[in-house]
Amino acid sequence: MSRHQVLTLISMASVNFCSMICYSILGPFFPNEAEKKGVSQTVIGLIFGCYALCNLVASLILGKYIVQIGPKFMLTSGLFVSSVCTILFGLLDRCHRTTPFIIMCFLIRSIDAIGFSAAMTSSFAVIAKVFPSNIATVMGSLEVFTGLGLIMGPPMGGLLYQSFGYEVPFMALGCFVLLMVPFNMCILPHLEATPANDSFVRLFIHPKVLLLCFVIFTLSSGLVRCFVAVLFLKVLISVGFCLLGPTPILHIPRQLWLFVFMLTIIGFSLGLTGIPIFPEIINCAYENGFEEGLSTLGLVSGLFGAVWSTGTFFGPTFGGFVTQRLSFEWASSIEGGIGFVAVSKNHLTVPRVHC
Repeated sequence: MSRHQVLTLISMASVNFCSMICYSILGPFFPNEAEKKGVSQTVIGLIFGCYALCNLVASLILGKYIVQIGPKFMLTSGLFVSSVCTILFGLLDRCHRTTPFIIMCFLIRSIDAIGFSAAMTSSFAVIAKVFPSNIATVMGSLEVFTGLGLIMGPPMGGLLYQSFGYEVPFMALGCFVLLMVPFNMCILPHLEATPANDSFVRLFIHPKVLLLCFVIFTLSSGLVRCFVAVLFLKVLISVGFCLLGPTPILHIPRQLWLFVFMLTIIGFSLGLTGIPIFPEIINCAYENGFEEGLSTLGLVSGLFGAVWSTGTFFGPTFGGFVTQRLSFEWASSIEGGIGFVAVSKNHLTVPRVHC
């Protein structure tokens, strides 16, 4: 690899790690803290879900104007916004009344989502621009740092929360991400590009792109190369969600090892989903007359992030509602049932793709 590619790879790895560690820090302790302030499970789900909703809208806008804004500025400014919002979220413990607490949670979380979207949209586009022949390989390598961020965020947040209280986890990780801003400003190369006149609508209405977007939304691996693999991974994810609770109809007692194992299976399947679909959409765009360049890569990156965010908005919102009305066991069972419905639908409607 050239020096230009090595520096880009280091920069993207730091962005993936920092973005995901900030995204996942809330999991271990925020729901309990919110409940202490009188926030319902449904509203807690909406607080998590609004992040994805704002990410959806921001991804489409930022993906369209990535050339005009500049990928380097978009990435570093996104990291800066995310770090400041993380620090501010740590101050919400001082808000003792329920309504102001909820309002500030939604506001800060929404702005944080815009920063996250800016960082990740530019990251995907830059990867595809700098590594045009090895997009899937590079994305797979960078997913290691995404996974590290998701793995380290909850235990680090939980440990700091248990040792020092609510504020310290957000302050520490926010300051860490803030240090990554000048780091990326120094090492990330500048990319020149020319704006194009293509649109999301023209990209999205293509049948193959629509199908790929549906696959992303249903959290499965579609059109990788083999129809059998599609169905196998869909079934794997569905079984994982059914045993995550586990579903009450199976009468299996809740055990920590089963919960961890099912999360591992689901995470493995999700990894197989995202990596090949992104370059598939890029190839589809180029095959249908889209100009090769950063402008098209921004559109694809924005569309990918928007569709993924649609699913992650539905998950926490719907899950919080079902958990409050029924239980976590039934919520995970319903999610698994949706997956089985998607399997049967694709078995009937999706044409077989030769391996």
